[in-house]
Formats: sequence, C-alpha cells, structure tokens
Amino acid sequence: MTRGKDAPRAEATEPLPAEPWRRSLLTPEATLRDAIGNLQETSLQIAIVATLEEELLGTVTDGDIRRGLLQGLDLSSPLVEVIRSEPLVVPPELGREAALQLMKVNGFRAIPVVDEARRVVGLHLLQKLLSPDHRPNLMVIMAGGKGSRLRPLTNDCPKPLLPVGGKPILEHIIVRARAEGFHRFVVAIHYLGQMVEDYFGDGSRWRVKIEYLREESPLGTAGAISLLNPRPEAPFLISNGDLLTDVRHSELLDFHVRHRAGATMAVRLHEWEHPFGVVRTDGVDIIGFDEKPVSRSHVNAGVYVLDPSALDVLRGGELCDMPTLFCRLKEVGVRTIVYPMHEPWLDVGRADDLEQAQADHSPTG
Repeated sequence: MTRGKDAPRAEATEPLPAEPWRRSLLTPEATLRDAIGNLQETSLQIAIVATLEEELLGTVTDGDIRRGLLQGLDLSSPLVEVIRSEPLVVPPELGREAALQLMKVNGFRAIPVVDEARRVVGLHLLQKLLSPDHRPNLMVIMAGGKGSRLRPLTNDCPKPLLPVGGKPILEHIIVRARAEGFHRFVVAIHYLGQMVEDYFGDGSRWRVKIEYLREESPLGTAGAISLLNPRPEAPFLISNGDLLTDVRHSELLDFHVRHRAGATMAVRLHEWEHPFGVVRTDGVDIIGFDEKPVSRSHVNAGVYVLDPSALDVLRGGELCDMPTLFCRLKEVGVRTIVYPMHEPWLDVGRADDLEQAQADHSPTG
C-alpha cells in the first residue's frame, strides 16, 4: 500500500452489479416454465414473485412447482397458481444469527427480507449463513494512536498490541472480520508502528492480506484514509484499532448498501443518569421536578462504512476526523446514516477498560 498526498486517485468506477438476490425476482405474469428456468439459473433455491416496484407477492420453490404439476398444471400454467402468498419473511433489522436460527427451526433454505412497505430488500440463504461469502471489500483499521490514557502500558507497546485474552486487541479485530469473509486489510500506523508491522507482517499467518498505511504525523481517522492508494473500488469498512465488539461487519456493510448510503456510522445508545434531582423552571417559577433523570443519546461506536466517492471531499494529508467528514458529505448532499448497534462493545481507551476487557476474555470470564 503506497501513500502520499500527491498520489493520483483511481477514476470513478462503474456502479456495482445488483445484489444476487435480484436475479430471483419474477413478475406475476411468469409461468411455471419461467420459474424453473429461474431456479436453475440462479441456484438460489427460491424465486420471489413481486411487482415491478419490488413489492412482495409471494415465493415459489422447486417443491411448489412439483406439487402444481402433480395437481394437473403444465409448464405454461401461470405462476400465481403455485405461489405461497404469505411466505415467512423477516425485517431488515433482524440480525444474521437470528435469521439463521429461524431458518433452522423452520427447516427453510431461504427467507426473503422485506421492509415495512413490503418491498423486497434482500434474501437470507441458509448455505451462505452457514458458510460466509468471501468479501472483496477492504477493511481499514486505525492503529496509529499513542494510547496516552493507558500509560505507562503504552510507553513501549502500541495500544493495538496490548494483550487481551492472550492475544493483541488488533488480532481480535482481524480474526473476527476474517470469520465473516473479509481478507483484505489496511492497517494505519504511526506511534510504534514498526512493532505492529513486525507482529502482523503481510497477514499470511492469519490467512489474510495486510498492507500498511504509514502516517508521518497523526491525521485523524478520515485524514488517514485520504492517503489510500489505490482508491477502493467498492464500499469499505473503517474500524478503530482499540475496539472489542461482537458487531457483525458483514451486516453493517450490507445495511450500508441496502440503504444506498454514501457513509454509515455505527452508533450505540448511551444512557447517563443525572446524579441530582433536576428542577424545571420558567423564569423564577418552579414548573416541575425530575428525580435523577436518565439522558439517552446515540454515540459514535468507531466503526464505519464509506463509499469510495466519499473520499472526494478529503484532501490528501489533511488532518480530519470522521465527524467532520460526515458533516462535509452531508453539506454536499450525500446520504449519511447510522447503524444502531446492540452488540457488546468496549472501547479500550483507559486502564479500567483494559481490565474489563481482560476479565471478559479470561477463561472464567
């Protein structure tokens, strides 16, 4: 991975091909012959019958077609004769593990993903849930910070190499992402970066490919990715290098693509209880009391997905953080969205965070 503020960028790429599940779509005017051809061509084991606006009308499987033929239908018979008009569907927010369990319990090989307007937005396939796809998307991990709040532990060791459960924090991130099909990583390094590079090398030990983006001076998360060269050709992930979380990066990426966003930020709901009773006033008049109210807000979880075009608002080598990047994108009309997280998450930024992480990953934790 070369870098430099004057390095040329790749030309804009053509739009990515449509999601594979779209090949399974059939209109209600289709015939049994059309459905058989579709099932053979896609190998998805299901055909989705929908309107031109992709509103779900039903599903058809090989078994449905065979039952129709046994009942006297022929290959030219309308597909509506055999469709299941009320198939089992799931909403977009249902996670991978929950979908997998639902399919196992019901013995289904495929379940359509349908939004509130009953539009088809995806398709869960049992085989792919059991064996994650190889993801060509790049994952950038920010591992260049000094970890000042963790000193003296970080005096001679970069924070991403601090051990948790017998292996560095950064290794946990890479191994978890690899289990979801990600194999291409760029690690941004600065403080004691050579130690990170010496430990991980080219990634072959973990059966992944790791390259390095070496910051001459701290540039912030967004500033560092402005140096990517070559420029990614597909949506790519960015993660802070001090996070321990069960978030599924593949689901975050799919969420980003499904919502046609230019930038997606994973967020967590943070609750804070006021330590005192709050007095509500209007001028000098008391209008009410709130006893130790709880404030709730979404906070940045340090994991993102960006389209390559998001890099257009950055200048190579310029100091820039991710909130600033999102604001710039919003100003030029790019859609920026949040991905609400509910999974366990820990930002290992302080000594007590590290102690908590080590306790969570201990043999008895």
